[in-house]
Amino acid sequence: MTTQLSLGWPAPAKLNLFLHINGRREDGYHELQTLFQFVEHCDYLDFKVLNKPTLKLHSNMAGVVADSDNLILKAAKSLQARTNCQLGAEIWLDKRLPMGGGLGGGSSDAATTLVALNQLWNTGLSSSELAEIGLSLGADVPVFINGFAAFAEGVGEKLVNVEPNQPWYLVLIPEVHVSTAEIFQDPDLPRNTAKVSLDALMSSEWKNDCQALVAKRHPQVAKTLDWLLEYAPSRMTGTGACVFGQFEQEHEAKDVLAKLPASIKGFVAKGANKSPLMLRLAQH
Repeated sequence: MTTQLSLGWPAPAKLNLFLHINGRREDGYHELQTLFQFVEHCDYLDFKVLNKPTLKLHSNMAGVVADSDNLILKAAKSLQARTNCQLGAEIWLDKRLPMGGGLGGGSSDAATTLVALNQLWNTGLSSSELAEIGLSLGADVPVFINGFAAFAEGVGEKLVNVEPNQPWYLVLIPEVHVSTAEIFQDPDLPRNTAKVSLDALMSSEWKNDCQALVAKRHPQVAKTLDWLLEYAPSRMTGTGACVFGQFEQEHEAKDVLAKLPASIKGFVAKGANKSPLMLRLAQH
């Protein structure tokens, strides 16, 4: 078999359109309800299949490659182990999503690695089998493998596909890294939002239970959110630090992006109920 190069596999960002924390379980994990939607702003991965089980990762971002805990390599190793696959891969990551921003970049990279290599190595796992591997890598990985906007419950692994509106988003990236673990361990985190049915949630006003705490701990997040709220309904995604505002039209979002202070980075992207990864998989 010749080594083949497969280019341009997208790993899209996600937004949590709402995030409710319903309680803490015995094992320390939190029960939550959240709504995931993709945005058309992605990392990109290229893969070269190797005839030996070696894995090698290159990246345009310093610090990504040296880390043996890297989720991309963990995902590839997990797929090899699960399927007893003797092939390997050289992987190139074009990193465009911020790390630690609540956009799910690392989890999305891992999901794209599983989906792409399952195809390229012909390991033949179903998406639910891939999602099982994904869950062992991180609670957000299955939603990226599933490939559809989804309402999630439990620790985030019980998914129901949904079709919210697909507006334009302006996503702002405060210069701060928020530790998810620290937020979930903070005694001040609200943990008692009542569970609500999906129908009720889809028609109620959306909120993020982590937002007030993160804004209090990280003034840059509070400042960025205050700025964006002047222009559009806005919230934080995940445990932050990124915040997003929604707009009906692309030009409206771009007009606000143009007013951004130099100290804040951001991007405009369309909401997507079907992941760009699914569209890429269909072309393979």
